[in-house]
Amino acid sequence: MSITTLLTAEQFLAMPDDGLRYELIAGELRKMSPASMEHCNVVSELHGRLWQHVFQHKLGKLYVSEPGFRLSRDPDTVRMPDIAFLRRERLRGRDRRVPFWSGAPDLAVEVVSPNDTQNEVDEKVKAWLDAGAAMVWVVNPARRSVTVYRNSTDIKTLTEKDKLDGEDVVPGFRCRVGEIFENL
Repeated sequence: MSITTLLTAEQFLAMPDDGLRYELIAGELRKMSPASMEHCNVVSELHGRLWQHVFQHKLGKLYVSEPGFRLSRDPDTVRMPDIAFLRRERLRGRDRRVPFWSGAPDLAVEVVSPNDTQNEVDEKVKAWLDAGAAMVWVVNPARRSVTVYRNSTDIKTLTEKDKLDGEDVVPGFRCRVGEIFENL
């Protein structure tokens, strides 16, 4: 019989940097693939558009570079979206210096990498929604599309000519999906 020692979020944070990227899923380390140049370009394009809108309208904070969100405790799960948005009202009175935000962001954005399986993407979306994310965007560079999830049944896939809308989560944000992929 093998015994697995589960890590806590605090132990995960204290791990020495070995140059690899990980998430903590139910106490177990899960190695993440390195981001490709295409992946980074898509994250940059979308983050730039979102950041400008969020900053200009003082809507909250936008995070990039895989910020950690602790989605559950005992066993601990820490997931890291490519982009995360937290509404201004959720930030009030919270210590933003904590290493991991407790709970889900209002918007989690995942950019699909070539090595990602559909099961992995579906698992991430479910984790974000189950933890309370109001919206999840899955950006697929290969298909040049964005799938918008509000819950397990309210799902829509947008193609290049469609408008990506922040709806009530990022009010007033709109851009054509194709704009995200123009500089690849």
